[in-house]
Amino acid sequence: MTQYIGGQALIEGVMMKSKNKVAFAARNHKGDIVVKKINYSSFTEKHKLLQLPIIRGVVFLFEMIVLGVKAMAWSSDQQSENETENLSNKELILTLLLSVGLTVLFFVIIPYLFTKLFFKEVNLTFNLIDGVFRLVVFLAYVVIIGLFSDVKRIFQYHGAEHKAVHCFESKRKLSVKNVQRFSTLHPRCGTSLIIFIIVVSILLFSLIKTNVWYFNLLLRILIVPLIGGVGYELTKLSAKYSENKFLQFLIKPGLWTQKLTTREPDNNQVEVAIKALREAL
Repeated sequence: MTQYIGGQALIEGVMMKSKNKVAFAARNHKGDIVVKKINYSSFTEKHKLLQLPIIRGVVFLFEMIVLGVKAMAWSSDQQSENETENLSNKELILTLLLSVGLTVLFFVIIPYLFTKLFFKEVNLTFNLIDGVFRLVVFLAYVVIIGLFSDVKRIFQYHGAEHKAVHCFESKRKLSVKNVQRFSTLHPRCGTSLIIFIIVVSILLFSLIKTNVWYFNLLLRILIVPLIGGVGYELTKLSAKYSENKFLQFLIKPGLWTQKLTTREPDNNQVEVAIKALREAL
């Protein structure tokens, strides 16, 4: 049975997740690699209902957001000489609410209201323009943050994460030399997932047709988890059947977008990714 490894770039580090473990690895302010490893058990393993397609995707995305926030906070702490406490539950909840709120604002509310300025009737054309604007916002955001040096380094660690996962999936020895041979692009990347979500949102939003604009907007917000779940299933399917010509066509836009969110890592960054992967295994 294939063991799928997921990951995320951190501040001067990488998070790797296997089925039962999560490992954070980062270089601290002294340049040493420090690691935090935790046991991981998904909610989907405890309830059969949560294992159903689409539902499992919603749960997975929520769990990854929580893990991602914790991992980012931890990696940030490693850059300081003064040790700080972990995020409290209250701080974690507030951070999650802020992240979700900003996502809904920029990728649902603003595109809808902008498109409403030009099209009064919510039809297929409206949803296509709405979707294109959503894509433009996302790409503009990625390009702008990619201009900052700190973010460029995170993008390099993102590339190191992908290279290490490729090497593991190819059953090659996890060495810096071997890992560096692989691509920084990976079909299961969260960037590809976002592209799938934008496409799925155009289709599902087209099903919402009411005469009251704020009902339209409210319903769009309510089905965001459903869109995420469908996007997850498409990403998983495209990775499993990556040789399929049709699915290869579907994942191309996601791979192209990854060229914006990944950079070629140096050997020191690859070492961190390998350390995180080994610990997660």
